[in-house]
Amino acid sequence: MSSVEKIIVGLEEKSYPIFIGPDLLKEADTYLADYISDRQVIIISDTIIGPLYQGSFTKKITPLCTRLDNLRVPAGEASKSLSAYNTLCEEILNIGIDRKTVLIALGGGVIGDLVGFVAASLLRGIDFIQIPTSLLAQVDSSVGGKTGINATAGKNLIGAFHQPKLVLADNSLLATLHKRELLSGYAEIIKYGLLGDAEFFSWLEKNWSNVLSLEQDEIVFAVKRSCEMKADIVAKDETETGIRALLNLGHTFAHAFEAVGRYNGDLLHGEAVAAGLGLAFDFSVAKQICEPEDALRVHAHLKEVGLPDDYSALPAGKAAVSTLIQHMKKDKKTLDGNLTFILTHKIGEAYVMPNISETELTTFFMAKGVNHV
Repeated sequence: MSSVEKIIVGLEEKSYPIFIGPDLLKEADTYLADYISDRQVIIISDTIIGPLYQGSFTKKITPLCTRLDNLRVPAGEASKSLSAYNTLCEEILNIGIDRKTVLIALGGGVIGDLVGFVAASLLRGIDFIQIPTSLLAQVDSSVGGKTGINATAGKNLIGAFHQPKLVLADNSLLATLHKRELLSGYAEIIKYGLLGDAEFFSWLEKNWSNVLSLEQDEIVFAVKRSCEMKADIVAKDETETGIRALLNLGHTFAHAFEAVGRYNGDLLHGEAVAAGLGLAFDFSVAKQICEPEDALRVHAHLKEVGLPDDYSALPAGKAAVSTLIQHMKKDKKTLDGNLTFILTHKIGEAYVMPNISETELTTFFMAKGVNHV
């Protein structure tokens, strides 16, 4: 068995391991045996990832299962929808399942979020396993049990907390990703340094090229550190009643940008997050709670790696400020109609800032030269 890193998400009876390393899918029967032996298994992937890995993966684990089926959904963010959720539930129920059935999400964040929500719903909750194939999913969405789909009103507004039994993060699978997809995942890695580990962000400033080139030592370390930070936060606050909100640094902005873009694929989640990170630091500077030098470092790094550091070039750059704010008010952190943002005192020190007024936010956007009102 290949040498791998192992992290435990500590949630008492719901605790589970994350395995990180190369070529894990080739040894999937070893890692999954305790979770799928003598059980019915359904592997769910999409129309891009499925043809790449579903066949060889199925062959590897079939001897362990009492029955194994494969399903696919259309690739892309549009599959995080009520219609795709309904179709998938019906397909699984038509196969026939019981409470011992295990679903396996083989794909990126869309597949993980969708399959996790389906697993949370069917028979009021069955087991599922995450095998993330994108960098974004390996460092963020596959860990922590947030599952869900998008609504017309906004991103991830329909869902449930439902923890996986296992996360298998095979870094070798990242070799098939386009650079843009790698960058999208890298934005979430940057987020972890900015919200709680200044040394990690400094390391990224020096080693980002090797991370994006998938050099083994650097990519494993970056994924491991991101997962460690998320696992620690989730263990302390599983259902986001407190510090887990810190993981949304940049996301209040980002989700509004994605809603404006209508999830049509022109804007990747990590691209929206990158722009949101830049704005979160700018907003912190505007509120005089963060030094301008820290914001400049963030913008410089985003630009250097090739990520957007502002939203002016995104589809949302043409939207009215009032439209953006209306989308932000649908954010899950909004309470009693008041906006909540994750802001920063400095790199590596994020915190929750409630009760941001629409007037204050409008003034901030206008100061950035936005004329759309």
